[in-house]
Amino acid sequence: MRGKILVTGGAGFIGSHLVESFLQDGFEVLCVDNFLTGSEENIKGFLNNPRLKLYSHDVRKPFEVKEKLSAILHFASPASPRDYLKYPVETMMVGALGTYNLLELAKEKKCVFLLASTSEVYGDPEENPQREDYRGNVNCIGERGVYDEAKRFGEALTMAYYRYYKVNTRIVRIFNTYGPRMREDDGRAIPTFIVQALKEEPLTVFGNGTQTRSFCYISDLIRGIRRLLEVDYHLPVNLGNPEEWKIIDLARLIVSLTGSRSNIVFRKLPQDDPQVRRPDITVAKKILGWEPQISLREGLEKTIQYFKERIS
Repeated sequence: MRGKILVTGGAGFIGSHLVESFLQDGFEVLCVDNFLTGSEENIKGFLNNPRLKLYSHDVRKPFEVKEKLSAILHFASPASPRDYLKYPVETMMVGALGTYNLLELAKEKKCVFLLASTSEVYGDPEENPQREDYRGNVNCIGERGVYDEAKRFGEALTMAYYRYYKVNTRIVRIFNTYGPRMREDDGRAIPTFIVQALKEEPLTVFGNGTQTRSFCYISDLIRGIRRLLEVDYHLPVNLGNPEEWKIIDLARLIVSLTGSRSNIVFRKLPQDDPQVRRPDITVAKKILGWEPQISLREGLEKTIQYFKERIS
């Protein structure tokens, strides 16, 4: 794939790493963000690159592009529970109107369209690990439903454009991903625990900490997304690290790695918080030849160093 790449949510955590990856490989990149949860800080290191164009735009409104495009990667959306609970309507509309507008643009440009979906489409799963053919256990009217259903709708619309209009689509279901450029106030477990540990504050664990997650380092995820763009495969693909961790064990590991004296406190578990979360990556291995390479300990050390530099 060569040519111009459009990345929505390009100033966000994952989006900024995608923008950087494409620029490093010589692509011209159109970065689109309305900076609701993204930050220019994430892309300041390559703002002077002549192959980057930055557009401040809300993709809930149609977006016109004069240039020929090779691909559109739709990563615009609040992604952490703290963000989508704060911006519930915006979350649903970027998943609905935003996805529609960008699919229309992909149809017009005859380019690849990649939807950033999420493991949240599985809800609080009754199967573990979660395979792509598992239909999920989602509370559509619960607080988390605004994100879950926005992504489920986005997937359905993307598949409709593939089947009806023959748009060349991809769908990636992203499991918990972490690394540099996450916000300190993101609200998700890893940045929250790291910042609390570095500040010698108590680490707040929701529930009893026995709920599980699987954590994929950002460079592994970016590698998987880039490979998905290159293959002719249109059904959803799980990308994540299948190594499962209890949240209480994650908290203890971060305390150890930071050398913190923080203790651990427990808080009430939020509504519909998944008890298990682990990807089956059989499809990714078979179709993409992909699996994660960075261990949790190695990834956490890199991420801890990033936050040390930010809060020092």
